[in-house]
Amino acid sequence: MMSATGNIRLLHTPGHHGYSVKFSPFSPSLIAVAAGQNFGLSGGGSLLIMDLGLPGNGQVCCCQWQDGLFDLTWSEQNPKCVVTAAGDGSIQMWNTSQPQVPARVYKEHTREAACVDWSQTRGEHLFVSASWDSTIRLWDPNHQSSLVTLAGHEGLVYQAAWSPHLPGCVASASGDSTLRIWNVRRPQAGPSIVVRACAGGEVLSCDWSKYNQNLIVTSGTDCNICGWDLRQPALPVFVLQGHQYPARQVKCSPFQETQLASVSYDFTTRFWDHSQPSPCILAMEKHTEFVYGLDLSNHNENMLADCAWDQSVGVYNLGKLTPNP
Repeated sequence: MMSATGNIRLLHTPGHHGYSVKFSPFSPSLIAVAAGQNFGLSGGGSLLIMDLGLPGNGQVCCCQWQDGLFDLTWSEQNPKCVVTAAGDGSIQMWNTSQPQVPARVYKEHTREAACVDWSQTRGEHLFVSASWDSTIRLWDPNHQSSLVTLAGHEGLVYQAAWSPHLPGCVASASGDSTLRIWNVRRPQAGPSIVVRACAGGEVLSCDWSKYNQNLIVTSGTDCNICGWDLRQPALPVFVLQGHQYPARQVKCSPFQETQLASVSYDFTTRFWDHSQPSPCILAMEKHTEFVYGLDLSNHNENMLADCAWDQSVGVYNLGKLTPNP
C-alpha cells in the first residue's frame, strides 16, 4: 500500500444523495454531480455544478428535476451543456447558464435511465443512454427521437460507454452478467462480442483503457474488478480483489496505462495498478455510506472525485504516490 502527498477535500450536498460525478472536459476546476433525494427512492433530483476554485462547496449552478438523477455526461462540444439520466426514464439536456428548465427532454425509455455517455471520438456529436428497460439508445442532441435502439440484454443495463479509440463502438454492462460490445452503425447485427464478466452476478460498470483499444475493465456484484482482452475474452487478463461489497464503478487512468480507480458499497474508493504484485496501492475511507459515483480528471494526474449516499463529494488530489515504510 502507498501513501499520497496530496490533499482531500469533502464537498457537502445537503439533502442530495450522490449517484454520479464527472469532471468538465473543458475546465479543470469544474465538476458536476447527479443526485437524488431520499436515496433516489422518492422525491426529486438535482444536477449540481461546483467550482473547485471557490471556497466552501463552490456550487455555481443547480438544475432540478422531478425524479432522481442517476447519471450525467458533459457535452464534448459545448462547455455549458450537460445531459442527465432520470429515474422516470427521461433524459434531460441542460444549459447551465439557463438552469431553470432543461433545454430538451427525451422520453423513450420505459424504465429508469441509468447512464448517459457522450461520444469521445471526433466527428460523432452523439450520446448514448442505458436503461433498466434492457436497452441502449443512441441520440443526436439536435433530434427529439433516438436514432438507434440496441436491444439484446436480458437484464437491466447499468452502463454504456463509448470507446475512446473506435468510432461507433459502445460497451455495455448489465445485470444479465454480461459485458457486450456494439457497433451503433450496425444495430440489427446485435452485439459483436458478449463476455460473461460476472458469473452468477451483475456487471455494474465498465470502462475502456485509454491506451489499449482491446482492453476493457469491468466491476460487479462479485466485488471483483476484471480486465478483459476483447480478442480473447474467455478469461480475464487480471482480477483485482479487495472490495468487501459490490464494486459500483470503475475508471481507467488517462495518464498511466496500468492504473485505475474504483468505488464500492463498502464505503471505500480504491486506486489500483494491475501491473503490481499488490495491485491495490491506495484505499480511501472518507465516506459513511455507499459510494456510487467516480471520475478521474483528464487535466490533472492522480486527481479523482467520488460521490456517495452520505451527501458528500470527495475530491482527491493524490499528488505523488510513495510506498509506505
